[in-house]
Amino acid sequence: MKLTNKPILLVEDDHVDVLTTRRALQEIHVTNPLAVCENGEQAIGWLRDAAEPPCIILLDLNMPIMNGIEFLQSIKGDARLRRIPVVVLTTSDEQEDKVRSFDLGVAGYMAKPVDYRRFVEVMRSIDLYWTISEMP
Repeated sequence: MKLTNKPILLVEDDHVDVLTTRRALQEIHVTNPLAVCENGEQAIGWLRDAAEPPCIILLDLNMPIMNGIEFLQSIKGDARLRRIPVVVLTTSDEQEDKVRSFDLGVAGYMAKPVDYRRFVEVMRSIDLYWTISEMP
């Protein structure tokens, strides 16, 4: 995902999913550092304290304290954070979650595959897209 090796922010409360994401990124040779926050509130704090914004945010929706939709509402209302691309990676199959996520300006919405090989392919597709996408 490069963009001068900026960090990738993963907002995910499931430790197994964090390990799976880390492993998949290593497997496809993504060298960006991975910052992990367990909920939206923690992620907002990280974003406000970060020296530079992440190149992308990978966001789960179902989290305690501040869920993914609440997190999106918060960052998309912040002029400094709203342009950071967000890809939702979730197990939620709720149509309402998809609609609300896109209404709040997500760049993509992907179901987390249970199968590891399929998950690696999802991560590869995100990486390929963001490697060639031009940011403002």
